[in-house]
Amino acid sequence: MSKAASPLLVGEILVDEFGDQGLPGGAPFNVARSLAALGQPPRLVTRLGEDGHGERLVRELQAFGLPPLGVQRDGRHASGRVSVVEDAPGQHRFVIHGDAAWDHVQSGPALAALRAAPTPLFYFGTLAQRGEGTRRTVQALLDALPTDCLRYLDLNLRDGLPQRELAQLNLPRTDWLKINEDELQRLLRWFVPGLAPGDADLAARPLAALQPALGALMARFDLKRVILTLGTRGYACFDAPGRLVAQGGGQAVAVVDTVGAGDGFSAMLLAAHLRGWPIAPALALANRYAAALCGQRGPVPAADSGFFAHWRETLDAGPAATQETAA
Repeated sequence: MSKAASPLLVGEILVDEFGDQGLPGGAPFNVARSLAALGQPPRLVTRLGEDGHGERLVRELQAFGLPPLGVQRDGRHASGRVSVVEDAPGQHRFVIHGDAAWDHVQSGPALAALRAAPTPLFYFGTLAQRGEGTRRTVQALLDALPTDCLRYLDLNLRDGLPQRELAQLNLPRTDWLKINEDELQRLLRWFVPGLAPGDADLAARPLAALQPALGALMARFDLKRVILTLGTRGYACFDAPGRLVAQGGGQAVAVVDTVGAGDGFSAMLLAAHLRGWPIAPALALANRYAAALCGQRGPVPAADSGFFAHWRETLDAGPAATQETAA
C-alpha cells in the first residue's frame, strides 16, 4: 500500500438526475474527481448502494483513477440521488432524496482509509452529516486527524437540515471555511448578532466593512481563513482577524449550467495550495477554473474529455508563469 501523502475527502456520492439524464455528483465526489484530474489524487470516504446507480458511480471512480479504499458498499440502502430542476437557463434547484447509502458511512473502514497514508488536507461538509451515522464518522475522522492537517469545511447549508446545530458542531474543528453570501449572513446572525449586518444585501456593502463581524466570528471558532464565493461577482478571502487579503471579480463565460462550479473552485484552490501556491494566485486560478466549468454540462467533465490538460499544465507552470501570462 502506498504511503504517499494525499488529501482525504468524506461525504456524499450520488447521481444528479437532469430529466432523463443521470450524471455522477455530490460535492466531495466532484472535488475528488477534479483533484485527481489535476494531478492531486485524493482518497474519498463515502458509501454507495449495490444497485445500478452504484455500478455507474464505481465506473466513474475508476475512470478518474480514484482508489476504492474508502468507498463502502451498502446492500440495504440505495445509492444517493438528487433531482436537478432547472427553473431558468443556468438556474437550478435540487431535490435531495433521503436515507441514501452515504447517510450510513461506517467509521471503521473510514478510519482505515485515513491511516493508509499521510493526510495533509481533510475536506468535509454538512450535507453528509444530516444523518447520525455519517455524522459520527465525520466527527471520528476529525478526532483522528494529525495536528498538521488542514481542515477545509465547505459549509454547504441545505434546507431541511439542522443548519445552526451543524455549523456549531463543525466550525470549531475548521481551519479554512468556504461559504457563500447567504451562509455568511446566517452565520453572523447566529453567532455574532450584535455585529451582523442588517437585512440589506451584502452586495451593497464594501467587503472591508465586514471586518468587525467576520473578525468576531473567526475569533469565536478559531478560524484561520474564510473564503467567500460571490457567484457572478467573484470571490473574497479573509484572514483572522477578518482582514480582506484577496478578492477577484467574475469571469465572462457562456453558461451551460452552474452545477458543481463551487466544488470546482474548492478543488483548484486546494490543488494549488497542495503545490505550494500563495493564496492570492491560487484563488484567482480557482475562480477561472470554476468559470470554465460553467461552460460544461454537469459538475465535472469526463475524465478523457481533454478539458483538464490546460489546467494541469497551468498548475505545473506555477504561479509566477500564470501571473506573467495574465499580464
